[in-house]
Amino acid sequence: QVQLVESGGGLVQPGGSLRLSCAASGSIFSINAMGWFRQAPGKQRELVAAITNRGSTNYGDSVKGRFTISRDNGKNTVYLQMNNLKPEDTAVYYCNALITKLATPTVPANYWGQGTQVTVSS
Repeated sequence: QVQLVESGGGLVQPGGSLRLSCAASGSIFSINAMGWFRQAPGKQRELVAAITNRGSTNYGDSVKGRFTISRDNGKNTVYLQMNNLKPEDTAVYYCNALITKLATPTVPANYWGQGTQVTVSS
């Protein structure tokens, strides 16, 4: 069994910062890409940022220059540092990872966390 557990969401004022964390655990052989998606009410889930196991990053256009994704491969953890937050960043943020399990080391599968709420409001 593989689990992704997110933490760090909450309420913040416009211009503020938050840091999200997502730790993967379970019978993990390897983790390829990790990333964050978000979904606001009435909108489709969208990519926020992603990072490969070699550190290459990709960001959604709306967060470039404000958000930074990083990972600690030794801890199977991905982070999202969010600065200069705006009300339009309000959403549920989901962690995502492409993971290969010990039992099936040649078959990667996509896993999702349960989501953490980020609310930007004065």
